[in-house]
Amino acid sequence: MLTNGMFLFHVKSKTIPVEVKTKIGIDVGLIDLITLSNGEQIKPPKFLRKSEDKLAHQQRRLSRKKKGSGKRNKQKIIVAKVNRKIRNQRKDFNHKVSRNLVDTYDHIKFEDLQIKNMVKNHCVAKSISDAGWYQLMQFTEYKAEYAGKFVEFVNPAGTSQTCICGYSVPKKLSQRIHRCPSCDLVMGRDQVSAIIIENRPSIKSTVGTTGINARQGLSSREPMQREATLLVGW
Repeated sequence: MLTNGMFLFHVKSKTIPVEVKTKIGIDVGLIDLITLSNGEQIKPPKFLRKSEDKLAHQQRRLSRKKKGSGKRNKQKIIVAKVNRKIRNQRKDFNHKVSRNLVDTYDHIKFEDLQIKNMVKNHCVAKSISDAGWYQLMQFTEYKAEYAGKFVEFVNPAGTSQTCICGYSVPKKLSQRIHRCPSCDLVMGRDQVSAIIIENRPSIKSTVGTTGINARQGLSSREPMQREATLLVGW
């Protein structure tokens, strides 16, 4: 490309994959945004929930403004600013969490969730959107790409209803502790799920290369049904 008398070249680079020394499995949820297979947990920031009253107040003011009036147009801008602040807060939070994950671990595994289908459930749609799972996975994936690290996605079927030993342990939504009658394991159910995710073979992966392949993979995942630990506490 020639611009202002100078040639600009776009060079595609390929990141050299790192030697994998640290691995982690990650279970996403709404009570805890993520639970890692080592037991670490991060709470969801709930930016939308915390701003609901302010947003509702500004939306009520908007509904009272006369259509087509200058005051209504000004109020639209105020409502838009509240929504933009929520989005920016969530984006900043997910950037920080994903950066920490990629800096800490060489090989990261998530469940291959069909999030677009999950948000069709009106009971949890707002909470899932507020949690920003898709964005967190996307940020983690492209950061790992450019760092030469690995992100993989595994089949989510049964991760919350199976023990690490392979024994089936059905649990109600309210049961937050996993108790296996076969191997006597007692552990938080989300950590058990994260361990299973870490050990499960992948169905999609990003293998330390730059480009858009991983991000395209996020939008083409197979439909699935996952037991909704989402509902607890909401």
